[in-house]
Amino acid sequence: MGERLPRKLAAILYADVAGYSRLTGEDEDATHRLLSEYLDLISATVESHRGRVMHYAGDAVLAMFDAVVDAVSCATEIQDKLRERNQELPNGRKVQFRIGVNSGDVIEDRGDIYGDGVNIAARLESLADPGGICISESIRTAVGKKLDLDYEFMGEQKVKNIEEPVRAYKVGMAAEDEPMAKEAVKPGVRLSDKPSIAVLPFNNMSGDLDQEYFSDGITEDIITELSRFPTLFVIARHSTFSFKGLPIEIEEVGRKLGVKYVVEGSVRKAGDRVRITAQLIDTSTSNHVWAERYDRELEDIFAVQDEVTRSIVSSLSDRLEAADAERAKHKATSNMSAYDYLLQGREHWHRLTREDISAARSMYRKAVDLDPQYARAHTLLAATHIWDKFMGWSVSSEGLHEARTFAEKALALDERDGSSHAMLGFVCFFDGRDDKAEAHFERALSLNPNDADVAAFWSDVLVYLGRTEEALSFISRARQLNPFPPDWYHWFFALVLFSARRYEDAIRAIDQIRILDRWHHAYRAGCFARLGRAEEAQSEVQAFVTVREKELAALGKPLPVNQPDLVQERAGRYREEIDRDHFLGSLRVAGLLA
Repeated sequence: MGERLPRKLAAILYADVAGYSRLTGEDEDATHRLLSEYLDLISATVESHRGRVMHYAGDAVLAMFDAVVDAVSCATEIQDKLRERNQELPNGRKVQFRIGVNSGDVIEDRGDIYGDGVNIAARLESLADPGGICISESIRTAVGKKLDLDYEFMGEQKVKNIEEPVRAYKVGMAAEDEPMAKEAVKPGVRLSDKPSIAVLPFNNMSGDLDQEYFSDGITEDIITELSRFPTLFVIARHSTFSFKGLPIEIEEVGRKLGVKYVVEGSVRKAGDRVRITAQLIDTSTSNHVWAERYDRELEDIFAVQDEVTRSIVSSLSDRLEAADAERAKHKATSNMSAYDYLLQGREHWHRLTREDISAARSMYRKAVDLDPQYARAHTLLAATHIWDKFMGWSVSSEGLHEARTFAEKALALDERDGSSHAMLGFVCFFDGRDDKAEAHFERALSLNPNDADVAAFWSDVLVYLGRTEEALSFISRARQLNPFPPDWYHWFFALVLFSARRYEDAIRAIDQIRILDRWHHAYRAGCFARLGRAEEAQSEVQAFVTVREKELAALGKPLPVNQPDLVQERAGRYREEIDRDHFLGSLRVAGLLA
């Protein structure tokens, strides 16, 4: 038996949007923009009540408080603020949250919380009215008469996956002008006519939280393999992992991600053996289409991944197309230590901080040292150098040379690896070999049509090539495949909108980014300047200077009076003179350039 994980007593707030599928179906962009604003409002309100937002999952928020009174007063303030915001909107376009609040034991690990306390809070949320709050009896007892609120006993509620009935209370809230009817769980707006599928993070059953990277890695590899099939529509990793640790029903996952099928499973690693369970579920009925358990030696892990992938695909199609059946697999390693280092590296990679990219590079190098023929490790090494260039962390040619070397080595080992072609395509773009860049990106997209990241990266290159309409098409495709994307998707979308002279939309896209870097401020300054909003443009210029000053201080360098070198390097990416002049002119009007 493993050591019992530490627990703590906490108050848990769980909030989710009512009628989200209807709202997105009517106007996806407007709903997403408004939701982003409301999530920021909720986050700020949680912090003002001494709470912490632990997790976002699309339109859902999970927060934790040490004090019960703080949790309930926060919930009421959130609903009051949202009600005030919604008054400006037509009744059919209001974005209303349901909120559930519970107290109980939780496990806190890696910035997230788990346990029955969280599960019950989520069930209480589903019992609340749109714009309303539902609390457990433990919360009602603890609050007593400390808050000036009314409470209505709802009786004992039998909720899914909770053995004992939950005694629930409705918190008295002011009535909405026109409350929405409580939305029944139903299939959401489908994103594709192809069989659509999402692979949820496999549960780590090893009893060791330090092995979480291994189960996450298995999940990611299965997503990658499924993505190679052009007959499927596969949701990207970032979106499916936004549900990790949250007690969300399969029907709800299908609705939020717009998919017909979901894969879920578990991984148990013990010594040199691994057990993987997997099941394919129809989200519209919750019926199991297929399920299997694999008990194997650890060295058979790639064969198991392939079996799982083929079983899923064969369950969705009458037969595999010949081209799919003979598709080239990534060149797996026979060295399990190399594979383990690769998985640890990917755990760092997904955090995308400068320190984590460096740590990921170190892990990938260890994988390559153990197995020089490991194509995937070479690809990921190239990616770390590309990201350094993309973020402006490295301006030397040495990093690009390293990226080219590793990407070319990866393709020499496995010519049919789409990610390697994308990495080499980026190197070619930075080298000014645009035809080669396009050829590699087209090859990458043909090999893996469901790779949302490659589609997003290609949209970025297309912006600088002056092909704005194509760029918009590819970033839109990427956002379909990754409906809950990382910040850099919003950034690429903003770049496309800026080049299309859609300044208001570009500002809104940048506003969805959680942490702004210098270029976010620079482009927003340019947008405000083009709109004639000089005061806001100047504020963004100052923010650019402040961020740049901190960067240079960390490097022990003085801040220049102007930013010509930095801006000219960025301007040099634009191939068309009209786009280059538009970029420089925008920053000049904003006051960032003399």
